[in-house]
Amino acid sequence: MRSQHAPTTSWRRRRRSILMGLATTSAVALALSGCAGQGSGGGGDTNADGKIVLDFWNGFTGPDGPALEQVIADFNASQDEIEVKANIMPWDTLYQKVLTSVAAKDGPDIIAMSAARMPQFADEGLFLPLDDYYDDAAHDTAALAPAAVEASIYDGKNYGVPVNFTPMMMYYNKDLFSAAGLDPEAPPTTWDEFAAMVPQLTVDENGDGKPEQYAIALGDHETVPIFPSLLWGTGGSIVSDDGATSTLGDPESIEALDFWVSLVRDQKASPIGLNGADADKLFQTGKAAIEIVGPWMTTGFDEAGLNFGLAKPFAGPGGENVLADVVAMGLPSNASDDVKNAAYEFFAYWNSAEGQITWSSGSGFPPTRADVADQVTESPYPAIFGAADVVDSAQVLLPGIAAGGPILETVFTPALQRALNGEGTVEEIFTAASDQVQAELDK
Repeated sequence: MRSQHAPTTSWRRRRRSILMGLATTSAVALALSGCAGQGSGGGGDTNADGKIVLDFWNGFTGPDGPALEQVIADFNASQDEIEVKANIMPWDTLYQKVLTSVAAKDGPDIIAMSAARMPQFADEGLFLPLDDYYDDAAHDTAALAPAAVEASIYDGKNYGVPVNFTPMMMYYNKDLFSAAGLDPEAPPTTWDEFAAMVPQLTVDENGDGKPEQYAIALGDHETVPIFPSLLWGTGGSIVSDDGATSTLGDPESIEALDFWVSLVRDQKASPIGLNGADADKLFQTGKAAIEIVGPWMTTGFDEAGLNFGLAKPFAGPGGENVLADVVAMGLPSNASDDVKNAAYEFFAYWNSAEGQITWSSGSGFPPTRADVADQVTESPYPAIFGAADVVDSAQVLLPGIAAGGPILETVFTPALQRALNGEGTVEEIFTAASDQVQAELDK
């Protein structure tokens, strides 16, 4: 973790211009409220020192949490008008609370969430469009990775500012590869190579049908959507590129689902019923040889003493497609001007060179801006996850689709679990699920 550092002259100059508007609105708020000003959302309250306080909800409960809190601490120390307070909770809890808390006007001032989920909330009128943030040259948004910025666009408007942008990578346990007689420096590069390794990496010592070790930890619910992204490997998908038509029942999608359901259900490549935390634990405890996940787990795997390697996820017969995850910060639609101005200052600091060097060094995420990549030297992982050949093949799942969250949660995931549990054929289950996806799109 990087130690706290002072803001550079360029940051001070940007901050001064942003604060001109903020100081005026904050002064008015203080005069009207007797130094206990009430903004919107979580309040935008002022503290005893007269600082506006922003309640920042996010789900960084993993090993990347301390890096986020360090950037927040650095921002708070960089100026004396704003204090950001992190309210960290599990992502599923956050999504459940956002709808009711924002509607009741007692929720957060800043909300971080998967950019793929933002269209759902924007469609409900719960988020402010932030295009004016990007229009202001003082925020230096031209330096940001375009894919990170575009991930939160819905219906022609941008509702988020990126916290991170990262492709998923394949972690593999070199010791388990060696014990299976496999080359620990040669992880599978294709689906077929992985399938050939499954009998060697899935170990059922007593033959009771419950392996003590699995080839892969592949979550099927409450996790980063690795399983849905596997459809890309055969040219399949859940929804057409224009977001209007369900493609879940297309032959290419069924082909991918058949392949992976068979590996998991019939060949026991992975346990059935894993959520994201279960999958992480299985790999971290040496009971799975492979996991596809993001850089937030590198610290935990290092601390567990695992001898692991990192590689681009294996390619399907249709080519290389890597799932990218983007978390973006948004503002509730009832945010007042003083809250909005203060939040914009924090957004600019987060994505400044200073903020991104601290974040990447402490979290292992690649920076949101390429111009500081060579300054992140305290961790090897940002360069691995941000490698050009990885980023170039990365894509976000269901971007810009308001029904994306419900489709994954109420249609795809239940259908997948039915298929994995043998409650019908893949074709039967997902053809019916495709009709449900279309119904969601048509609402």
